[in-house]
Amino acid sequence: MDCKMEKSKIQMLYDACNYVFSQEELPNFQQIQWLKNILNTFEAVDVGIDEFRSDGSPGSGEVMNSNGLISGQGVSEITYIHIYECDQFSMGIFCFPAGRAFPLHDHPGMTVLSKLLYGSVYIKAYDWVRGETCSPRINGLAGTAIDGIFNAPCEPSVLFPRSGGNIHSFTALTPCAILDVLSPPYSDDLGRPSTYFLDFPVPSLPGYAWLEEREVKLPCDLVVKGAPYLGPPLDVPDDDLC
Repeated sequence: MDCKMEKSKIQMLYDACNYVFSQEELPNFQQIQWLKNILNTFEAVDVGIDEFRSDGSPGSGEVMNSNGLISGQGVSEITYIHIYECDQFSMGIFCFPAGRAFPLHDHPGMTVLSKLLYGSVYIKAYDWVRGETCSPRINGLAGTAIDGIFNAPCEPSVLFPRSGGNIHSFTALTPCAILDVLSPPYSDDLGRPSTYFLDFPVPSLPGYAWLEEREVKLPCDLVVKGAPYLGPPLDVPDDDLC
């Protein structure tokens, strides 16, 4: 009789990310597909969220509902649930109430995998029009990579440093949640800050827009609250704890 406990989905994702992103070289197509396949199995309950309940929201004084889960329908502000972070990658969840938007922002030098766990979201994403320089772009011409509505269940998306919609925004059409894997994570000290942009469509170039960095680093109308991770625990090495 096999008494071994089956790994949780979040443990399988951590193990896969730890293997793929600890290598010196960038992940290849097969490795990205492997991570996508794991992400594609996730539902909200796998990370401690009850997508159907509206009681006990993180926006109130009580985080958990009667099931001991976060109530997806009761989130009153954009809420970030931190799962794990190390130098190589991070895992976390953004929960959105209907109508809230996360403004246009970039992911410098990052590979990002995202899974819409429930709900509907409008995504607008751009990639810089390639120039001769490899230096970080602050203002410039960008081409539309994504402009559409996504409804769960749907396949995970992947963006790369130069393609896939590295600069994107989210607008929640219904309460929704997005599980994100970032590699490497944001770091001001290591030259990977989060930059926010305004976009100005170019009438003479359909599908293109001029992007300008916002004067204020963090938009004053952006409110992101925190909530604890209530899903299955992660088994990580002691020297890998953050």
